[in-house]
Amino acid sequence: MRFGVLGPVTAWTDAGEPVVIQGLKVRALLADLLVHEGRPVPADRLIDDLWDSQLPGNPAGTLSAKVSQLRRAFEDAEPGSRALVQSGPAGYSIAVDKSSYDALAFADRVEAGALSEALALWRGPAYADFADEAFVETAVARLTEQRLTVLERADVPVSELTTLVAEHPLREGLRAAHMRALYRAGRQSEALESFEELRQLLLDELGLDPSPPLVALQQSILAQALPQARSNLPAQLSELIGRSDALDAISSSLSTSRLVTLTGPGGVGKTRLALATAASVADRFADGVVLVELAAVTPDAISVRDSLTDALHAALDLRDSAGSAAATVERLASVLGSRLLVLDNCEQVIAEVADLADDLLAAAPGLRMLATSREPLNLAGEVVWAVPPLDVPAAASDPGAVADCSAVQLFVARASAAARDFALTADNAADVAVLCRRLDGIPFALELAATRVRALGVRGLVARLDDRFRLLATGHRGAAPRQQTLLAMIDWSWELLSSDEQVVLRRLAVHADGCTAEAASAVCDDDVLEVLVRLVDRSLVVPVHGADGPRYRLLESVAAYCTDKLIAADELESVRQRHLEYYVRLAESAQLFGEGQAHWLRALDEDASNLRTAFDRAIATGQSGLAERLVDAMAWYWFLRGRLAEAVRSLNALPDSERAGAWRTGFLYMQADSGAAAERERWLPTADARGQWWIAFTSSDVGELQTGQVLLDRSLKTFEADGDTWGIAAVLVERAKHAHVRSDVHALRADAEKGLRLFQSLGDRWGMLQATSWLGAAAELAGDFDEAARLHGECAQIAEELELWPEVAGALGMLGWTAVRQGEYSAARAHGERALRLATEQGQRALQALAEIVLAFAARRTGDLDDAERRLRLLLDAARSQSEAVLYLSMVLDELGFVLELKGDLAAALKLHAEAFEVAAGYDAVRSLCWALEGMASCLPDKSLAAQLLGAAAATRAREQHLSAATEVDDLARAVEAVRGALGPDAYERAYVQGGLLTPQEAFDLLQDVL
Repeated sequence: MRFGVLGPVTAWTDAGEPVVIQGLKVRALLADLLVHEGRPVPADRLIDDLWDSQLPGNPAGTLSAKVSQLRRAFEDAEPGSRALVQSGPAGYSIAVDKSSYDALAFADRVEAGALSEALALWRGPAYADFADEAFVETAVARLTEQRLTVLERADVPVSELTTLVAEHPLREGLRAAHMRALYRAGRQSEALESFEELRQLLLDELGLDPSPPLVALQQSILAQALPQARSNLPAQLSELIGRSDALDAISSSLSTSRLVTLTGPGGVGKTRLALATAASVADRFADGVVLVELAAVTPDAISVRDSLTDALHAALDLRDSAGSAAATVERLASVLGSRLLVLDNCEQVIAEVADLADDLLAAAPGLRMLATSREPLNLAGEVVWAVPPLDVPAAASDPGAVADCSAVQLFVARASAAARDFALTADNAADVAVLCRRLDGIPFALELAATRVRALGVRGLVARLDDRFRLLATGHRGAAPRQQTLLAMIDWSWELLSSDEQVVLRRLAVHADGCTAEAASAVCDDDVLEVLVRLVDRSLVVPVHGADGPRYRLLESVAAYCTDKLIAADELESVRQRHLEYYVRLAESAQLFGEGQAHWLRALDEDASNLRTAFDRAIATGQSGLAERLVDAMAWYWFLRGRLAEAVRSLNALPDSERAGAWRTGFLYMQADSGAAAERERWLPTADARGQWWIAFTSSDVGELQTGQVLLDRSLKTFEADGDTWGIAAVLVERAKHAHVRSDVHALRADAEKGLRLFQSLGDRWGMLQATSWLGAAAELAGDFDEAARLHGECAQIAEELELWPEVAGALGMLGWTAVRQGEYSAARAHGERALRLATEQGQRALQALAEIVLAFAARRTGDLDDAERRLRLLLDAARSQSEAVLYLSMVLDELGFVLELKGDLAAALKLHAEAFEVAAGYDAVRSLCWALEGMASCLPDKSLAAQLLGAAAATRAREQHLSAATEVDDLARAVEAVRGALGPDAYERAYVQGGLLTPQEAFDLLQDVL
């Protein structure tokens, strides 16, 4: 029986079924007993708590009746559970411990540092249905305070912290967590605003200043000195026993060596020890500790090296990009920084892991690695640490010496969890000692044995193991002695299973990195939830938390054993086929184009290894139809998650597929691949409406706007005829982008607003993000910079909630650009630097360019001309290396022209502005045309001609309603002053008016003899 008070007071059976408890007073009795956490409560106290002044006629008898009702409810739900409600001289109590009571489990997990697991136990306010009762008041206050303290330390989303800060506005710990979360999401200005809000509240309400630690945090944010640490280490739900010396030794090795490999046979505890070590040294690494699980990477993968880098990208939450192995390593090295990578289960692909590890260690000097493997990586400088089994008692040890052995301590801890009345005593110490010696101190073998103590007792367990090992002694002669012990234990555990349990267990082995209960049922061809629960109880299946509830995985030793059983049963191919077909259906059922988007992104993230394994099987077995269906279903996921290299690699495996052709074309455009245009011509004739939209959408950043507009018009007609709301909205938002290039504010706002309404009706947050971003761009064009900043901040929040880090980088870049236009250069640099860091991590070239533009513009306007020129020339070189002109080219040319003008090189500046005009004219980008005309006017020796250019630019701005931002006024004023001063007021005015009658192109044509 299990009990919960972290929410409504609830009881469940061990099988997870809710216990029905009739009567408010009976439920109040349960709540009161749980408040005291197993301690006796006097009857008089219970009577006062339950009835206060409104006592029943026979208080003691009535209380006794309520106790009987509670016991009966327990017994009806789970036979034998009535004994949980105990009575004695000191009063009534309920038998609970950390395994059965969520309040105690919460405290235990907090003490173990498993903060996320602790918070996951909460289902609402503590004692929610009895919150008004006086007897829970102290407990509620204590639990609530504990929860808030954990929330201050845990990794909590910004949105949740924002709500908590609103509920507890003066709590400095929450405020500090809120500020850190905002800063790490790239929202530095909001983090500083949060501090200022608290400072003002403290002053107004208490007459106090923020504490020194909070002030120090504010200063760190101002200086951008907080590390961007990330950690994905899973919380450990049980104590690590008998490894304190090992922890110290491995921690010391990591201080002096960059690669430490833990070796040993399966089941010896390599992974558990590595995770504990990583957690203990995490504060040494400014950029965090990241676990990379490699069990799902097998030699059967289409490309083992690519699968390894996919796993690394996923663990680091990076978006991959195609390129050579060297380019991939270089990009990874650029973001690894001072970090510890934990590479778990390397042995399946040891050679490829060693090659990648060697490359990364050479390229990233701040990187350290902790690997687990059954054999060393054999790299220079590697420290190999052989994980020993736990200490076992010597023969004829006395009970005290037995209890001191780590193997005994682990066995007793696990056995007492399985059988609550089990304890190490003088009577059973000798049997426990024999058992631990017989199992060679192997932790996994001890845990398997502990699950059988309740049924067999220690002596019965030892007798059966002795017989079992003699029987199996000749069955594993090829294995090392300790591996023989583990195999014998798995053998024995296997044969104790029922036939249906054996079937389920062996079929689970085809899953890569675990599965949901639904997936297990599909692959096992039956409803297997009850069987899974029994296998979890026997420690043969490990439950882990997932987006849709529990996921189930096999430890590596069990998985290898069960694969052999599948082969022996002649089921391997049929079960793998069911696995493939299920994951094709799963991918096709994912709702990535609507309100289920966030949920399905997380769900597909969790099953990424299974989906990749399914695709590899489809290709290897020639099932191109299933492979096509899978890539068609997964392509939008790959795009949203930025898995460009995985997408191209998978699509390239289907070279003749029409379905894959349009998708591949778009991904090649996103990677700036020179072959994208040829692929477009090959597949465009057979592309459907969404394929046409996709090609237009992805090709726009490389300047193919005219072709893109034709495709948008064509696909829109089909979407409207088919009633495809998502497609219509997607076309409108892409048209808004084209309007932005032309500086057509009216069209931009109209399309973005309509697209936003349609995406809102669908609940598609990616689409809402895109539309909102272009509305922010429209506000910036119109000069409403406060509104632009608000909208781009909203985009950053949506992108963060969806974990679309490239989109976060884009929103930060637009916030930086808006800050440049406002003249807030310190904020612009902060946004730009954060955007650049994220865009570089995610391998997003276009977003890196946006961030560099922001930083370059801010640098020029704060007088750092050399930094501005350096950044702009790098951007110019990158843009000119493209076969097509990129959209930002004219902007970069103009800005570099202004830099060179300020440095005195007017001739070079004039050429740059002229080139910028010609590029902008190709896109009909009106604002850029005006910038170019104004820039050329500053550089022309012929001042009368210069005045005409200024007149033409001013007339165009007025006609198109393009206001000059405050940051553009200085450039324009400098040009006007120089030209007006040279010509005199009258001559300047005549030439200026004359220029106002010209279009930008007509004005530019006047320069043909000059250029």
